[in-house]
Amino acid sequence: MMVPDPDTPICSAKGCRAAAVWVLAWNNPKIHPPERRKTWLACEEHREHLSQFLGVRGFLKDVVGFEEWAAAGNS
Repeated sequence: MMVPDPDTPICSAKGCRAAAVWVLAWNNPKIHPPERRKTWLACEEHREHLSQFLGVRGFLKDVVGFEEWAAAGNS
């Protein structure tokens, strides 16, 4: 079994161990203030599925490349 590098961000999809390349910024307006952003990470394969899951609920606020997100000082 291949052990992922602990410094490599991993996709948030259940059971996925692929490197994340996307950040899905979201918030639940029923419990979070409007400016709060929680994040899920996504590999290329799971980006659309996770985006749809959040989008259907009205939670998805932005989808940004992981490198761009990190370069902007987000973590």
